[in-house]
Amino acid sequence: MAIESTVPSSALITSDIVLFGLIAATLGVIFWLASGPTPFWKKFFTWVPALLLCYFVPALYNTLGLIDGENSSLYNPVASRVLLPAALVLLTLSIDLKGILRLGPKLLFVFVAGTLGIVLGAIVSFQLMEWVWPAAVAGDTWRGMAALAGSWIGGGANMVAMREVYEVDATLFGQFAVVDVAMASALMATLLFLAHRSAQIDARSGADTRAIDEMKARMAAYEAANARIPTLTDLMVIVGVAFGVVGLAHAVATPLAALFGANVAMAAQLSLDSAFVWVVLLATAAGLGLSFTRARVLECAGASKIGTVFLYFLIACIGMQMDFTKLFDRLELIAIGVIWMSVHVLVIWGAARLVRAPLFYVGVGSMGNVGAAASAPVIAAAFHPTLAPVGVLLGTVGYATGTLVAYLTGQILRLMAGQ
Repeated sequence: MAIESTVPSSALITSDIVLFGLIAATLGVIFWLASGPTPFWKKFFTWVPALLLCYFVPALYNTLGLIDGENSSLYNPVASRVLLPAALVLLTLSIDLKGILRLGPKLLFVFVAGTLGIVLGAIVSFQLMEWVWPAAVAGDTWRGMAALAGSWIGGGANMVAMREVYEVDATLFGQFAVVDVAMASALMATLLFLAHRSAQIDARSGADTRAIDEMKARMAAYEAANARIPTLTDLMVIVGVAFGVVGLAHAVATPLAALFGANVAMAAQLSLDSAFVWVVLLATAAGLGLSFTRARVLECAGASKIGTVFLYFLIACIGMQMDFTKLFDRLELIAIGVIWMSVHVLVIWGAARLVRAPLFYVGVGSMGNVGAAASAPVIAAAFHPTLAPVGVLLGTVGYATGTLVAYLTGQILRLMAGQ
């Protein structure tokens, strides 16, 4: 697997090895400053979450031409194909499935409401723009919206699947990818900001947080009773399990995707002919399986913390593909994204208020749709580190349902566009 980019670039840094060092050093500086070495930084990070800077600092590098995130190999294949499934293994390995089920049906209700909000958002944004700015949704815009629905209900793999299904033009796909990153980043920034104030918000709304409090207490007690200083053997076993499963998942995923693609009629529509989808599903399934074995004790040596390090690096690699200046190429698409995301937020917030669900359910339910398995655990962990596995599960549900629901959304948009 080569990590040297072969695509010509005008960026100052063209070597992926140098870029890897820059991203790693940037993350190190951000989290060192977040530890509050001076009163200024302690106060600064009270208002600006460290995870937010993990997105925007690499994006700033890319915008200024210091790096070329789009043509770098760090995100694909290193971060998305290696670190993401490794993080899924380590985060699900320590999962307390029974405890999550005790969170009750409210969480699933809010998550489904978030998915419904994405579908309604697509319809509402298309119709409103057709009334006030017809040129914005003329032509093949609906195709790009179908691809974006794949990302916001599932993830990147679902978005690419919708691109193939609806034959989205490369330029249009790229423009909606900018909308995707911009809106998802804005949503994540908002949720990270609110996560630090969840206790006050839940108190004012009268939300029932007993199930979450019980789970946090149970996980904290388990960690306190079993935590230990990790030895070299512990760390080597953790890394071995994570990347061993990743390697096995990749080895099995390619022939499995080919098998489904050749023999299952709906394989393409369901993304079952995508090796990456199988890698994600297999890694998650392996982590869940290991959580029922003695391997779960690896959490006591810091398995989820290592998994979270992988996630932070993934977040930085996503951010480094963002170019702030491209947001203004087609402002009408940004308008579509704003309306669309606003409908999603209103629907999921209304559903949470209806059942008196806590803010955590809103955050993880929303990002479980929009950010899938890469971002949902980050938001969950922002509320409390022990809740990260909840985000992993919901994000994986998004991967599983994203292609089918986005396909149906695309058919609705096609009819609205008169094609």
